Amino acid sequence: MPSSPFKAPVEQPIRQFNVGDRVTHDEHGLGRVVGIEEGIAVLVDFGSVQKRILSPYSKMAAL
Repeated sequence: MPSSPFKAPVEQPIRQFNVGDRVTHDEHGLGRVVGIEEGIAVLVDFGSVQKRILSPYSKMAAL
């Protein structure tokens, strides 16, 4: 309800990544996007390991 004292949670826009994007991840460090599962996950090559990072990518940012 508009008059409710409780605020509705604000939805953050889903981050978009493209193959070849350089990224940084809070746990895995620097990497490059090598695959995309649209709206579900991205596959990132961190050098020594490839990881599938699930949406909404809260610990990952584009460089």
